Amino acid sequence: MDDVATANGVDDEPFPEWLRPPHRGFTVDDLFRLTDLPSHTQLVDGALVFRARQSAYHSLANSLLVEGLRRTCPAHLRVRREMIVVLGPGQAPEPDVSVLRAEAVRGLEANRYDARDVVLAVETVAPDSAIRDRERKPQLYARAGIPHFWLVEEGTGRRPVVHVHRLDPGAGAYALTGVHEGRLTLTEPFGIDIDLTAIDRM
Repeated sequence: MDDVATANGVDDEPFPEWLRPPHRGFTVDDLFRLTDLPSHTQLVDGALVFRARQSAYHSLANSLLVEGLRRTCPAHLRVRREMIVVLGPGQAPEPDVSVLRAEAVRGLEANRYDARDVVLAVETVAPDSAIRDRERKPQLYARAGIPHFWLVEEGTGRRPVVHVHRLDPGAGAYALTGVHEGRLTLTEPFGIDIDLTAIDRM
C-alpha cells in the first residue's frame, strides 16, 4: 500500500495532530496558541480557515479603501488592515479592513481586537471565500453588534463595487443602504469620499 501511495505521488506523512479539531471545535485561545498556523489564519464557527494567496486586484482594492478611509478618518477612530476581530469563543475572523475606536488601539504589539471596538468591517470578496464573505461573516458581524459593514465585489473593468450596509439592531442583521460604483461618498460612520476608479492608476 505504501508503494502504491508513493507511486501515485501521495504524501504518506502522518496527519499533523495540531490540525485535528477538538470535539468542541477550535477556540480563540487555540488560534493564538498554535504556532505553526499559516499567516492570516482565521477562526469561523470553531474551524480554522486558511487564506489563498491574494490576487493583485484584491490587494489593490483593499489598499485603495484603507488609503481613502485614512484621509478623512476622525481622531477618535483608527483604520486597520487584516487584523483579527474576536467575536466570541469560536469566532475570530480577519476583516480585510476595519475601522476601530481609537481607545482600543493600545500599542503596535496588538494582534487582535474585540468586536465592541469595531465600527466598520469590510470584506472584499475572494474566489476561495465568496460564501463566507457574502453570507456567514456578515451574519457574525451583525450578531456581534458591529454597526457598519461593507461588501466589496469586483465590478466592470476590475473596479471595486462597494455594497454598504448598516446594522438594524431590532432585526440583528444588516440592511443594504447603497451600492457604490465609481465613487464612494458617505456621511457615516464619518465623512468618506473615495474615488473607486483610482484603482486604475495604482
